[in-house]
Amino acid sequence: MNKYVKIVGSLALGLMLANCAGTNYKIKTEKSKVLNEVPKWYVNDFSKKKACNTPRFGKDKNKMCIFGVSTAVSPDLQLAIEKGMMVAKSELADKVKGEMNKSSKIFITELGKNHNKTTVSEVESTIVNLIKNTPVRGYEIFAKDITMTKNGYYRVWIGLRLPMGEYNKMYNFTIAEAVDAYNVKEKAQIAYDNLIGKDDGNNNIQ
Repeated sequence: MNKYVKIVGSLALGLMLANCAGTNYKIKTEKSKVLNEVPKWYVNDFSKKKACNTPRFGKDKNKMCIFGVSTAVSPDLQLAIEKGMMVAKSELADKVKGEMNKSSKIFITELGKNHNKTTVSEVESTIVNLIKNTPVRGYEIFAKDITMTKNGYYRVWIGLRLPMGEYNKMYNFTIAEAVDAYNVKEKAQIAYDNLIGKDDGNNNIQ
């Protein structure tokens, strides 16, 4: 009996070790110094319905998402991930609330004397992309890949999605937070109005 128990225990331990070994992520090494292969989803060669986790039928079939992708390189793996996340989130924010400003300047002057004059002109045009205080809460990672460059650096590929409306996991929390903030401000204003509205000369407002 003990013999059979030992055999079963050994088999179970072997299966556990095999399963644990299969959960490790293997980092692929890039073949050359020139980057000639990228994940298909990185260049938008993917099904947006699938990446958004949208079913073909049912109540969630109209689920919509905004996508942001990025890549970053660093000798430190965690730093490469953080850099990639930052760029991908900035792309989401740009799509939600990005603003474009353009300014142009023209400078013209005359050189020379009398009838021997010429003009010199200089034109400068600047385009600025602004993203200010844009919330991208509730974003999710739909894809992530890691490769090793020929120089021994980690290259991380990040794909983020931002579910819209009620499908955003932070949707209800954000609304509740906004309502709470509004109620606090409203109550503070009422208390302030009641205080300065007294005409009996006993208020403390100078």
